[in-house]
Amino acid sequence: MKQAQYRQHRAMDSALSAVGTTLAQWDALRAIDRSPGASARELAAATFQSEQAFGTLVGRLAAQGLVERRPGHGRRIQHRLTPEGERMLAAGHGVAGEVLADCFAGLSEADRATLLGLLERLNARE
Repeated sequence: MKQAQYRQHRAMDSALSAVGTTLAQWDALRAIDRSPGASARELAAATFQSEQAFGTLVGRLAAQGLVERRPGHGRRIQHRLTPEGERMLAAGHGVAGEVLADCFAGLSEADRATLLGLLERLNARE
């Protein structure tokens, strides 16, 4: 599984560069889109990064005009996508769909359904 994931991540990162982003940046945009107003701590956990790494990443996204950061409750900083961030996210979704289709092209529809079922069973054990 790890080899397939690594191959998929490399393909995704390479393909996303064509629309001007990286896999880490696009993943952060997805997390912010899923949880608008979330704190850096929550978003770091959602993207499997440390708070420090996520802070550096979101700082770059803000400098590119893709994310805005606003003061929240107490010391909390809330994150939201800008219209340009929404455009980049949408472009990334298109790329991701193509990459994923290519990654799983070697499996029949029945094989993909079996794989999904097995992964869902593994995740249900949490």
